[in-house]
Amino acid sequence: MERSAVVTIFLAMVALYAVNVLVRQFGGTLASDLAWIEEAVRLMNLFLVFFAVGLALERGRHVGIHSWRDRIARATGLPLRGLIDAIGLVFCLYLAWLGLTMTQFVYSMGQRSPTLNLPVFWIYLAPCIGFLLMALRYLLSLVGVIDRYANQPAGDT
Repeated sequence: MERSAVVTIFLAMVALYAVNVLVRQFGGTLASDLAWIEEAVRLMNLFLVFFAVGLALERGRHVGIHSWRDRIARATGLPLRGLIDAIGLVFCLYLAWLGLTMTQFVYSMGQRSPTLNLPVFWIYLAPCIGFLLMALRYLLSLVGVIDRYANQPAGDT
């Protein structure tokens, strides 16, 4: 579902922005009626990024120093990958909780976006969802359901 959501959001962003460019170029006064497109695309971009962080983690695409991690694990005998997954899980859950707290605060204020007239709390909900999805990936890696390290170079390179 995540992959489908990311692709759908991306394609919708491309289509909306293409329409926006064409209308600004050829549409004349219609361009002012479609001013909401830029705000919609910005909102969609937030959700795109935060939906994709869990997928990137699952595929081992986050930044890391693989050779050091593997050398330290060999030298110390520590289950370093498991420790990284456990710390990542706790940190992502904490960030999701902070995001939820912020979302609830903004929701209670009742603020609305200027052109879409959507409640602003939706903007703050994106990081909360994204960090929960990333926490899920850390958990799945920690318990061995996925191997997020499979696509990374191993050892001394």
